[in-house]
Parts: sequence; structure tokens; C-alpha cells
Amino acid sequence: MQPEHWVHDLSPFLIRLGDSFGIRYYGLAYILGFLSAIWLLRRYAQVGRSRIAGDAILDLMVAIVAGVVVGGRLGYFLLYQPGAFFHDPLALLRLWEGGMASHGGFIGVAIALGWYAHARRISFLHVSDVVVTTAPVGLFFGRVANFINGELWGKVTDVPWAVIFPLSAPPGTPPILIEPRHPSQLYQAALEGLMLLAFIQWRFWRSDIVRQHPGRLSGEFLVAYAVLRMVGEMFREPDASLLFGVSRGTFYSVFLILAGVALIIATSRRRASP
Repeated sequence: MQPEHWVHDLSPFLIRLGDSFGIRYYGLAYILGFLSAIWLLRRYAQVGRSRIAGDAILDLMVAIVAGVVVGGRLGYFLLYQPGAFFHDPLALLRLWEGGMASHGGFIGVAIALGWYAHARRISFLHVSDVVVTTAPVGLFFGRVANFINGELWGKVTDVPWAVIFPLSAPPGTPPILIEPRHPSQLYQAALEGLMLLAFIQWRFWRSDIVRQHPGRLSGEFLVAYAVLRMVGEMFREPDASLLFGVSRGTFYSVFLILAGVALIIATSRRRASP
């Protein structure tokens, strides 16, 4: 008897060179995200909407990569798997085993941007405003990679487009006995990736917000991302214990909303010097 829904059978490898070695889609997603960010930053500099140009862009990307990797990895263990981290701290270095947290990545990137802005003597708020316009591209590729990996699946459902994720059941379970779930990774790719990208790019190009109110666009990004993340969490199976009755992704997003609103209020009345 065949399952009524599609059984996820995608390989996490684009090119497989061994049992656990090769070119993974997850790693490719990061590369595509960073390359897209470089292209956008160069485009902004060419049209005079960014003070970051030339070699400064590559230096900025090095700082961002470090912030994403270190912040995302630390955030995953401290926010989602604290027990595993203290039991086996070296797990932090085993990147090939997976495990990244977007909230931790935001913190890591913020610290990296602060260091970069200080070193380059550029306004931190300007750097932040420019960088957040590139973030949704990486979020989109990352969520698509989550789907290809068959991880971070959604809640059980019977909608026609539901997917049977073999990894959601004990090894060896026949697909016919596995409950179909929301492909929440794709929902989040559309929300946190495409929808957020459309909004943030529209604000960047159709207004002079970056020059007139430095920092406001960063605040709007935090609020928009958090709200869209919370919508996506409604369909996603929690991958860790709940906090105060909600998923950890939803709980941590509340702090992003507070930070974003505070940033918007603090910058809305303060205009940049000519």
C-alpha cells in the first residue's frame, strides 16, 4: 500500500564523495547567500546609496560570515540545546553535524558589524541598514536547504501538499505509517525569505529612509522578520521544549520585536546630519 502523500527522498548532497562527505546543499545555501549579499552591496555603492564600496565590501563580508557562523552556532546550543553544549562543548566545532540558530546569528552579526563600523569609522546604523536588506536572500536559501535536508519539518496535517518526512519517525518506519506534515521549511522560505526581501527592498529603494533616519530600517527589519517568523512557527513542529507555552522560535522573536520597536522609536525623530 502506497502513502497518499509525497515521501521526502531528497539527498542533502549536491555531490557526494563518501558516506558523510561531499558538497551539501546546506553549505551551498550559505555560499549563495553571501554571494548575493556581495552583489547587492556593490549595486548599492554604484548608485550612491551605500558608503561601503570596493575592498571594504569584502572586509564586511568576512565580518558577516564570522558573525553568522559563530553567532548561529553558539545560539543553536545555548538557545535550543544547552544541555548538549555543556555535556559536549566540542560539538560546537562539528559544523558538519548541522545546527544553526537565526536569532543567534543576528546577535553574532550585530557584534561583527559593530567591530567593522568602528574599525572603518563608518556609522554603525548605516552599516546595519545596508546589511539587513541583504539578509532575506540568505534566509531564503537556508530554509530551502532545510527542506532538502528533510529537517525542521512542520506539524502533522492532512492538507493535499503535506509531505512525509522519514526523519520525523524512528529509523526503519515504513512510510505508510509515518504521519504527513506541513512543509513548513518552504512556508518560512516564502515568508522570511521572499516576502521579507520584497518589503525591505521596497523600503530601501522607494524611500530615503537610510539617509534620513539611520537605524530605522534595521528596526523595521527586526519587527518584520520576527512577525513572519512567528507566523511560520504556527505550522512548524517545535524542535525543542516549549517556553511559557510557545515554541522557542516564537519566544525569542518577541525580543526581536521589542528591540526593533525601540530602534524605530529612537531613530524616527532623529535625522541624519546633511
